[in-house]
Amino acid sequence: MNEFAETHKREADSENKEEIAASKKLRVESSEENASKELSFLIEADAAEDKGLRHSMEDEWVVLLDAARDFPGNLRCAHFAIYDGHGGRLAAEYAQKHLHGNVLAAGLPRELLDVKTAKRSILDGFRKTDESLLRESAEGGWQDGATAVCVWVLGQKVFVANVGDAKAVLARATLSDGSQDNSDGVPALKAIVLTREHKPIFPQERARIQKVGLVATPDIHSFDLTDRDHFIILGCDGLWGVFGPSDAVDFVQKLLNEGLPVTTVSRRLVREAVRERRCKDNCTAIIIAFKRN
Repeated sequence: MNEFAETHKREADSENKEEIAASKKLRVESSEENASKELSFLIEADAAEDKGLRHSMEDEWVVLLDAARDFPGNLRCAHFAIYDGHGGRLAAEYAQKHLHGNVLAAGLPRELLDVKTAKRSILDGFRKTDESLLRESAEGGWQDGATAVCVWVLGQKVFVANVGDAKAVLARATLSDGSQDNSDGVPALKAIVLTREHKPIFPQERARIQKVGLVATPDIHSFDLTDRDHFIILGCDGLWGVFGPSDAVDFVQKLLNEGLPVTTVSRRLVREAVRERRCKDNCTAIIIAFKRN
């Protein structure tokens, strides 16, 4: 899938250079047809990665502002994802190349938004990807797996799906009238975790895993974007191992308020995690910022 390959860039492993390569800043605007019915906003998004103290990079990511591909429609479709490979990167690479296409093929709405249809398409896309991945693994003798955190923005609605311990965190203003509630005139943002971790340390999750084995069925959450929603941070467990949700939101908000582009902010977030906070794992983050017109 060349579309995905074109969005995915590797870091430069040089001590004399920044370890994160800036990917192209992308923007997409609400369609004119929906502008009268929706809050008019732009999406600016970018990803950054660093292998940390690991010998190799096993994370994969996707940033697609125009994610319609071969399924065009009037409904805006943007897609973002992080796949954290475990025991290798083959499974993560496979999901990065195929999952979104499988979700589109499963009937992700492209004209009129239907929440039930969208969620069913995401579930079916995960199922198809998992089934084909298992066949590839059996034929190739793969032993690795991957976690996933994915976001689709369809029109005004955001869908978040996750499997494993990667997280999505929303930064939402605490006041709904647009007023400022900090002494410096900056709106206070609350960190809202949009995902549920699948870790065997939790009794319910341990029982589920022991009962059915490896689970590829994602938890899916959806919500409508409002003018209170400022940005979403996607991160693998390496990022969240050294950043709490509120801590990460505060870090990103400060840099965005300084006027820095999302490309720079995502790089600094990962660099802070690896170089200053000593993240030992692979570290990947995507920042999805919502800009009002």
